[in-house]
Amino acid sequence: MASTASNVITRPLWSNGPVPGEFYNFPSSRSGSDTKSHTLYPSTSGTSVLGLQYDGGVMIAADSLGSYGSLARFRNIKRLFKVTDKAVLACSGDIADYQFIKEVIEQKVRDDECGGYTRVLNAGALHCWLTRVLYNRRSKFDPLWLECVVAGYKDDQPFLGYVDKIGTAFEAKEVATGFGLHFAIPMIREAREKKPNMTKEDARKLMEDCLKVLYYRDCRAHYKYQLADVTPEGVTIIDDLNLKKDTNWTIAHHIRGYE
Repeated sequence: MASTASNVITRPLWSNGPVPGEFYNFPSSRSGSDTKSHTLYPSTSGTSVLGLQYDGGVMIAADSLGSYGSLARFRNIKRLFKVTDKAVLACSGDIADYQFIKEVIEQKVRDDECGGYTRVLNAGALHCWLTRVLYNRRSKFDPLWLECVVAGYKDDQPFLGYVDKIGTAFEAKEVATGFGLHFAIPMIREAREKKPNMTKEDARKLMEDCLKVLYYRDCRAHYKYQLADVTPEGVTIIDDLNLKKDTNWTIAHHIRGYE
């Protein structure tokens, strides 16, 4: 009986199955197989983007901070750029994915110019194209981790649109991403109710107030920001604007955890 027991060969519960007490290696994850590694979450990210239409144009703004988790790692990242004279794009989310999509769009614009296309890529066309690209990447389980705001003109009419990483898209007179969706949108809608025909000066002041609130309340926000103004005459982008001189932190010591 002893010799018989010693000749018993230990086998797994089933062929190629898990061994008790060990992790199961799926076939696709074994060494030597052709595997892909996708981004599961952003490493360096940007926070809110704000946009609104006013009487005579469209305005969007975004701060210049790239956060590595809770670390304010990069403080001069431009997340807003001019695509053409009729379109501006700003993104929150993964900075690497933003840089990738920016390069793709810039190459697309160069191809149009070299191909002799007379129709300029406008905000409506860019918004439509982004919905297809982001939904396509999402369908491949390899999304671009972005929330995009497109501002500009479509058929000589002001245009403001939103697209996120799963392809959800819409147009509105006011758009925001991140914490701006909760803090800035109510402020913009309240101001629009009080003054429906907002001037450029009103829009600029409102954007500064919204960004100031985000700087107070969002720990990923920064006091340096960019502002883009799109009118029928073209695009104007102002860099390195500063909110710090207009903020007041004298009561901050009353907040628990503030140091």
